[in-house]
Amino acid sequence: MKRKIISLKDEIAYQDGSVVSKMISVSKGGNVTLFAFSKDQKLSEHSAPFDAMVQVLEGKCLITISKDEFELTEGQTIIMPANEPHAVYATDDFKMLLTMIKD
Repeated sequence: MKRKIISLKDEIAYQDGSVVSKMISVSKGGNVTLFAFSKDQKLSEHSAPFDAMVQVLEGKCLITISKDEFELTEGQTIIMPANEPHAVYATDDFKMLLTMIKD
């Protein structure tokens, strides 16, 4: 992927009834991963030891962070703080870019 112009939305496709992921970049400083969620799919509540930034590339989702709910649509971004429980639910088909920010 390096030294190549890409369209993030076009780099991953929906799969009915599934959550699809694709690693874009992996390094000591962090990871960048694309996700495509079909409607009503989710990532169950969990926590991570690092801050993570979600950028919605297409569609709509509901992100819960420490029991607070946030509705996000295309073009919006949210940071999920380290060690706080969070979950992702696809209220519609949606694609996101997740950037894990390591220390």
